[in-house]
Amino acid sequence: MNTQSSQASDTPQAAPVLITGSAGHVGANLVRRLLDDGVRVRVLLREEDNNAALDGLAVERAWADIRDLDATRRAVEGCRGVYHVAAKISTIDGDLAHRREIYECNVLGTRNLLQAAREAEAGRVVVTGSFSAVGYDLDDPSAPSDETMQFYPMERTMPYERSKTLVEHECLRAVAKGQDVIVATCCAVVGGADYFPSRLGRTLCDYTNGKLRAYVDGGFEFVAARDIVQGHLLCMEKGRSGEKYIFSSQYLTISDILDLYEEVSGIPRPNRRIPANLMYVFSEIASFYLSRFHPDFPQRFTPGAIRLLKKCRHANLAKAKNELGYQPGSIRDAVHEAYAFHYHQRKAIDNPSAKPPRDNAAYESLEDSGEEGSAATASEAQA
Repeated sequence: MNTQSSQASDTPQAAPVLITGSAGHVGANLVRRLLDDGVRVRVLLREEDNNAALDGLAVERAWADIRDLDATRRAVEGCRGVYHVAAKISTIDGDLAHRREIYECNVLGTRNLLQAAREAEAGRVVVTGSFSAVGYDLDDPSAPSDETMQFYPMERTMPYERSKTLVEHECLRAVAKGQDVIVATCCAVVGGADYFPSRLGRTLCDYTNGKLRAYVDGGFEFVAARDIVQGHLLCMEKGRSGEKYIFSSQYLTISDILDLYEEVSGIPRPNRRIPANLMYVFSEIASFYLSRFHPDFPQRFTPGAIRLLKKCRHANLAKAKNELGYQPGSIRDAVHEAYAFHYHQRKAIDNPSAKPPRDNAAYESLEDSGEEGSAATASEAQA
């Protein structure tokens, strides 16, 4: 693998950290934080993906698909520390091809990444997990869940949920072989650097542009992008191998989220609430039709998403707080950062009645990172 960089060095301390999924919401925020901390970063990218989140940043680029073990080996070579953030995220059941893609990307991809890191002696691997793969009290789903609660497979679940449970199994298999692996469990992410954008990012833009006329009741755990990034760093620095830690900022209902959207945008929130049970029936019909005849059409309230919202699941953060010193920040600030990003950076807010962001701090921070990156020469490692 030919790597050229102004930051390159033969000393072990200068070895790059590898990040998969760096173009996604969590990965893009993690890359920026590590660069701000002066860490040398290598990102694993796919040619066919939208990689705008990395434009202008001083990172090494390795081109590979984690389903390709040999290419993944080349990408990991020479790294010290790995953040495996990449995943195929979906809340639909989809067809056989869709479910196979989720399995191969999430489960087999994780297996390949862990094997490649083990063979390269790349050190600790922090794998991004999902709160949907954490179990809950079957008699009281809204009771706070902690890391000891097993995923419950005896009910209808989304392919994504099942895949993330199997991802944790791959991590435990690797630990049994002596590898240093930790799972950083992520909830619904809110914040800037959301280039794809995420489901929540699209919802914020749709709301502000007047496309959201009603909402479904229910709630979930939300995590600020800054907080989940901090959680990954804490896992790398202080976590115990073979363990997983849950990171969230705050439990919110959908109504709470809409209140924040109204606050940041100045657009009055919809007051028409659709009962979750009624919406669930409609979503089953709509998702069945769209998945088969219009698979590229974005689906917001899918049957899987509504099932999660109906449970009103809460998270117990005691383990992350006590063992790692995790201190969650503000979801309100994260929503303001997300709004500023979509307003300024993506220019996705086209409603003339929408008010400008409260300040440009988050946007300016992103811009500064881009300017620094463009001043440096990013190396490209062909994998």
